[in-house]
Amino acid sequence: MSWRADTRTRIIVFAREPRAGRVKTRLIPLLGAEGAARLHARLVARTLATARAAALGPVELWGTRRQRGADLGARMTHAFQRSLRRARRVILIGSDCPMLRAAHLRRAERWLAGGADAVFAPAEDGGYALIALRRVSPRLFAGIEWGGPRVMAQTRKRLAALGWRWRELPEVWDVDRPEDVRRLQRAGLLQQRGNALGDQAVAARVGVDRI
Repeated sequence: MSWRADTRTRIIVFAREPRAGRVKTRLIPLLGAEGAARLHARLVARTLATARAAALGPVELWGTRRQRGADLGARMTHAFQRSLRRARRVILIGSDCPMLRAAHLRRAERWLAGGADAVFAPAEDGGYALIALRRVSPRLFAGIEWGGPRVMAQTRKRLAALGWRWRELPEVWDVDRPEDVRRLQRAGLLQQRGNALGDQAVAARVGVDRI
């Protein structure tokens, strides 16, 4: 499937390269460095498959070398500014939340098309796993305590100060801690059966052989 340069919606996936000892470091005591990197790669593969399954427009994987900015806020500002030149709506997701489904992305797109300026999927840890925008301002991201428990709360205050209209999807959880891995296993969210759109081909792009 091909997409025009002026497509209405684009999806960006922010993800780090799956290097042992550099990703999912809090999971290394449980999984080892190689195991943590492999899990990270599987999460990236699943996220890309989910984004493609939403069938909203082009899906772009932004690795760390493509991201520009001193902190996460600056990197997201750059990504949105660049992508909103080519699309009316942009959805940005990370790779840590296998709870996100294609239906979440489609709902975010519908809400933006219906007039919302922003859509978020808040996370249990106080951050968010999805942000969708139809316009961008550096003020939305400046001064946020990234990685802390107040990210979503601080972002709501920024949205209100900007006078933007926003909507929120149901709360989700990320895979960051050993207890999250056990939760992931219980939920069966990384099983191969039922995954759509060629996860194996996607997995090969991020350095794993099988999902």
